[in-house]
Amino acid sequence: MSLPVLCLCGAAFPVTADTVLIRGGRVIDGTGGPARRADVRVQGDRIVSVAPGLRARAGERVIDARGKIVAPGFVDLHNHSDRQVFEMPAAATQTAQGITTLLVGVDGEGPLPVGDFLARLDAAPAAVNVATMVGHGTVRTKVMGDDFNRPARPPEIAAMRELVAQGMADGAFGLSSGLEYDPGYYSTTDELAALAEVAARRGGFYASHIRNEADETLRALAEAMEIGWRARIPVHISHIKLGTVGVWGRTAEALRILHDAARENDVTADWYPYNFWASTTYVLMTGGRDWEDRQGWVKGLVDVGGAENVLITDFPADHSYDGTTLAAVAAARRQDPVDVLMDIVRRGNADILGTGMSERDVAAFLRDPLVMVSSDGGIEIAHPRGAGTYPRVLGRYVRERKEVPLAAAVRKMTGMPARRLGLPDRGLLRPGMKADIVVFDPRTVVDRSTAAEPQARPLGIEHVFVNGVAVVEGGRPTGARPGRALRSLPRDVGHEQPLDRPPVHEVRGEDLVQVRGPHPGVPDVLGVDGHGDAAAAVLEAIGPAHDHPAGQPALLDHPLQGVEDLLGALLPAGALRVARRPRVEAHEDVALGPGHSRILSED
Repeated sequence: MSLPVLCLCGAAFPVTADTVLIRGGRVIDGTGGPARRADVRVQGDRIVSVAPGLRARAGERVIDARGKIVAPGFVDLHNHSDRQVFEMPAAATQTAQGITTLLVGVDGEGPLPVGDFLARLDAAPAAVNVATMVGHGTVRTKVMGDDFNRPARPPEIAAMRELVAQGMADGAFGLSSGLEYDPGYYSTTDELAALAEVAARRGGFYASHIRNEADETLRALAEAMEIGWRARIPVHISHIKLGTVGVWGRTAEALRILHDAARENDVTADWYPYNFWASTTYVLMTGGRDWEDRQGWVKGLVDVGGAENVLITDFPADHSYDGTTLAAVAAARRQDPVDVLMDIVRRGNADILGTGMSERDVAAFLRDPLVMVSSDGGIEIAHPRGAGTYPRVLGRYVRERKEVPLAAAVRKMTGMPARRLGLPDRGLLRPGMKADIVVFDPRTVVDRSTAAEPQARPLGIEHVFVNGVAVVEGGRPTGARPGRALRSLPRDVGHEQPLDRPPVHEVRGEDLVQVRGPHPGVPDVLGVDGHGDAAAAVLEAIGPAHDHPAGQPALLDHPLQGVEDLLGALLPAGALRVARRPRVEAHEDVALGPGHSRILSED
C-alpha cells in the first residue's frame, strides 16, 4: 500500500460544513457481513467515514442511532412507479420503508424514449433515485401497433432491435419482458433472444416476468434461461413464485433450473414477502386467449384455490365490486363464480389480488442465495407490498420467523440488487459510496399495510437519506426530493482489442485485476502497472468481491467504466491500462491477491 494512493483517497473528500454524523448504531454494510459498532459520517452526497468513536465536528448535525441498525438504502429492483414518480415525487410510501433507489420499466412496460424519461427526471427529481429498463412490450407495441397477436416478422424484429439499442444508449440498464401480458404473450423465444442480444452488447441484463407463473412455471423458467444462453446476457427472474396449487412444493425444482443455468451464466431472481399477487382477471385464464372458454376459467379458479381467493380491487365498470371477493360477488348475485368472472372480463377486466402461493414456498425462495428482495410495488398501488415489503421482511421474516439472518436480509435488499444493476457507488455502506442510508429499529420494524389499507405506513424506519439528504426524519417524510436519474455506464461488450498475453496474475510486471464481466466468458480486465495490490484493495473497499471460498480468486462486480473513473483518479498518471478479453474463462485472471489491505480508510 503506497502513501500517494492514500493521500489521493483523502483528497476525494473536501471539508465542508455540510456533514452529518450518525453515531452509536450498529452498521450492516450490505455485503452480508455481521453488524458492527460504528459511526457513519456523511459529507455532501457521499459517505466519508465508517468507524467507531468518531467525534462530532463543530456545527455538525448528529443523529443518535443507539439501539438502531444503520444500513445502505434499500434498492428496489422491481417497481411500477414509472408515472407516479412525476405525479407523486415525494414517493412517501417508498421512502417510509427505506427504499432509496427504484428500478422501473419492468414487466416489459419500460418508458420510451428512455432518454426523454431520464431527462424529465433530471429536471423534476423525485425523493428517490430512479433507473429504468427498456420494456419489450413497449417496444413491441411501438413497432407492431394493435397488430400484435402474432409472431413478429424479421423487419419488425430489426426495428425493435433498433429501439432497444437506442434505449440502452440512453441509459437503460437492460431489457425487461412481461410474457403473461399482451403484447409480450405472443412473442417467440427467438424474438426475445434477438432483442436481448442487443441489450447484452451494451452490458445490460434481461429481466423477465416469465410466460407462466402457474402450472407451467418450470417450463417458463427454462425458456428464460434459454434466452440468456442464446443472447449471452445475464438473466434475472422477476418476482419468482409458484402461483398455483398444482406446483406448490416444487421450489427445489424451480431453483435447480436457476442454479444449473448459473454454472454458465449470471442468474438471479427477486421476490416479495406475500403469498398473494396483484394482477388482472385475464391472467386467471388457462390454456390460451379464448375468453369464452369456460373450462379455461374453471381451471383458473381451481388453480388459485377457489373464488374466495380472488379479491377484486378495481372494476371500472362497477366499483361496487371493489374490495369484495369473487365468491362474495357471486353469492350476492346468486350466480356461479365462473359466470361472474366471464362477465367481468367481457366488461373490460378488473384488477385483482389472488392468493395463490404456499407460504412454505415463499419462505424457501427467500432463503436461496440467488434470490433478492423487491417490492413489485409502486408509490400508490392496491397491493400492500407497495408500502410494506421491506419492513415486512425485517419484522416478520427476520425477527419473528428467523427465516434468514438480519445481515443476509439487508444484503438481499442492498448489495445484491445494486450489484445486479452494476451500480459501483450504491448498495454498500462504505467510504466513497453515495450516502443512501436507512436507520431502523430492529426491535420494532414491521409493516402495517394490508389489502384493506395498502398505503399504511410501517413502523421502525426512523431516518432515510438519499444522496446525503434526509427524506425521512423521525419516521416522517421531509418533502425533500434529492433523487437522481440513474443511467447505466456506457460500454460496448466484446469489441475492444484483446490482450495478447497469457492468462496469469502477473505478466512482465503488470498486475491483472479482473472486474466481473457482463456475462460469463467475457470478463473485463484492468492492467495496473506496478500497483496491482493497491488497485485490488481500492476495488474491495468500494464493493464486495463476488462470493467465493476463502483463499480462492475473486471476481469484482463493478462496471468497467466506473472502475476506470475511480482508479484513474487515485492512481499515478499512466498506471492504468484497460482491455477486455473475449472468450477468456472466468477463473483465469486473479482479482485479489492474498494479504492486501484496504485503501479507503474507515477512520
